[in-house]
Amino acid sequence: MRKDAHMMLNTENKIPEDTAKKPGKDYDDDSISERNKSLGTPRSRPVSELIKETVQLHEKLQHQERPKLAELKSDEQNQSVKVAQMKAAFDSAQKTPEKPIERKPSMRKDMRRVVRQSKFRHVFGQAVKNDQCYDDIRVSRVTWDSAFCAVNPKFVALIIEASGGGAFLVLPLHKTGRIDKSYPTVCGHTGPVLDIDWCPHNDQVIASGSEDCTVMVWQIPENGLVTSMSEPVVILEGHSKRVGIITWHPTARNILLSAGCDNQIIIWNVGTGEAMINLEDMHPDVIYNVCWNRNGSLICTSCKDKSIRVIDPRKQEIVGEKEKAHEGARPMRAIFLSDGNILTTGFSRMSERQLALWNTQNLEEPMTVNEMDTSNGVLLPFYDPDTNVVYLCGKGDSSIRYFEITDEAPYVHFLNTFASKEPQRGMGYMPKRGLDVNKCEIARFYKLHERKCEPIVMTVPRKSDLFQDDLYPDTAGPDPALEAEEWFDGKNGDPILISLKNGYVPGKNREFKVVKKNMLDNKVTKNSEKSSSSNKSSHPAPSIVSKLVSLSKLIDLKVKVEFK
Repeated sequence: MRKDAHMMLNTENKIPEDTAKKPGKDYDDDSISERNKSLGTPRSRPVSELIKETVQLHEKLQHQERPKLAELKSDEQNQSVKVAQMKAAFDSAQKTPEKPIERKPSMRKDMRRVVRQSKFRHVFGQAVKNDQCYDDIRVSRVTWDSAFCAVNPKFVALIIEASGGGAFLVLPLHKTGRIDKSYPTVCGHTGPVLDIDWCPHNDQVIASGSEDCTVMVWQIPENGLVTSMSEPVVILEGHSKRVGIITWHPTARNILLSAGCDNQIIIWNVGTGEAMINLEDMHPDVIYNVCWNRNGSLICTSCKDKSIRVIDPRKQEIVGEKEKAHEGARPMRAIFLSDGNILTTGFSRMSERQLALWNTQNLEEPMTVNEMDTSNGVLLPFYDPDTNVVYLCGKGDSSIRYFEITDEAPYVHFLNTFASKEPQRGMGYMPKRGLDVNKCEIARFYKLHERKCEPIVMTVPRKSDLFQDDLYPDTAGPDPALEAEEWFDGKNGDPILISLKNGYVPGKNREFKVVKKNMLDNKVTKNSEKSSSSNKSSHPAPSIVSKLVSLSKLIDLKVKVEFK
């Protein structure tokens, strides 16, 4: 066996002779020796050396892997940066100069402007139930653009249809439901009544203007009418055509303004029945409306000649004038705001209804103009000076729009619209002291339908039942700041404010008395004329007197003789 193995090893180590002797192939001795070495048997090595070598190999591999991981991470980061750069380059190539990147923040700013913070943003209107309406009332059909309704904390007055003259109803606020046809009315005018207005300083005194060219002042009994009233407290005569505008002075007692279709304005002292101021030749055409400012020192008027005028009535001069405030031919309205600015409603040349705000110091351009719709109804503005909210009620409309006036542009901010089904023939506006502060009521309207009067309540939703100071600042009370004589002498007075925290408690009204100075003056002049005539005929008087004295003496002597 050993011999066989040895023989096999020898045969393996031998080079074949055929290959060595082949022609054309020369082999070197060195290559043969290397080959022999490689083909030689492997040397045996101890196990400990092998273990050491494997440990060293593992350590080398670990040291090589650590830098590779770091290199991989850096490679990934470089790749992500390259991708971001490519993406940015691709986006910038796609973007056009018409759509800049800064548009998004500007849109957000616009959204912030649209969603403006205001405590009156969520004001909502709600009509009362049917049992709280005034039903079966024949509302006047006269074609005159007045409100046909006047309200105060005690009564609601409504101009109605009447045969043989003009009349209006005066109902206590609690007298709701169906109104009987035989209910007493105020019926002293011989022509249709065109406008009525309650005195702000006496809740039982109301003035009315009529087509019979007169203004009448009435005093309503405390509990309302029991019988029809036909005799006013005073009749004010001075207009030559129908009287369509009546408005009381806001701070002075017993001062009433009236304007007629004779294009003149008369300011009366109702306490004496005198026409104190007559503003003639200021309006070339029909006057649409007249409004006092906050303290009653100025008036603003709108006229058919499309102009608005600011007038100082005591100086009898025009302070400011704006021609073509609204270019439309339909009637417009102008009212004073609490800050002295003027708010007007009118029509554009295309018969679109407009709302404009004017600064009385510069009437050349309006501060803002809002175009609303293309309806034909005249917009009647009602202004709350405590909250700076304006309510627009269009005659023939079925909605009430309301806006908030602020000091920041665009100055007039639309709040909301109260919409109903039936159109309105007229509208009455309750003063602030007649509202229910416990229900957060900020306005109350009395909407005239064809056959009824429907109260509409405007409310700010609040969860708390406590008194809301921000909704009810101190408001104008019933006490006048001035007497009539003081105002005519040149004094001005702001309204006397009252708090509504505990609700408005009406006091006892002073009895309305009229002392007609005209009659007294006539009597004085007649007496003076008589005395002057007697003085003129005083020369022949001594002879007559002497004769009478002598006759009386003779009679006395005769009597004495007879007694003797």
